Amino acid sequence: MVETTLSGASHHILTNDYASEWMGIEVLKVDDGHATIRMHLRQEMLNGFGMAHGGMIFAFGDTAFALACNPANPTPKQAANITVASGVDINFIKPAFEGQVITAVANRRASTGRSGLYDIQIYAAAPDAHSAPDNQHGELIAEFRGRSRTISKK
Repeated sequence: MVETTLSGASHHILTNDYASEWMGIEVLKVDDGHATIRMHLRQEMLNGFGMAHGGMIFAFGDTAFALACNPANPTPKQAANITVASGVDINFIKPAFEGQVITAVANRRASTGRSGLYDIQIYAAAPDAHSAPDNQHGELIAEFRGRSRTISKK
């Protein structure tokens, strides 16, 4: 499985992430507590109403969340642990449709001990959209809030 994309960004947790590979997720940026990813919405990602299935939007946001929670280049001490979701909420704001490009921007809002709080905004745009700088990812379609917990890999 490929963990590096055309942008050069990579993350070790994508090495065996077959769901993210199937979804065609491209990592645009990863930093400590931050990740930006994108994917193209395909026909098999739509529900019976012809819009993106909520589960696809959720899974996409969950991948951005996971990338932001886990260090891209862990120290040996960090490598003994993984950070997983302890709970999430998602609010669907607008539908997205086949052919659109969706982008998720994940940011850590708080972290204390083994717990963290992350906000992920998900946007949709036409594949050839050249948005204004203040709307660089398109229209906001969902807000995802994740609560994380760091646990031992064992």
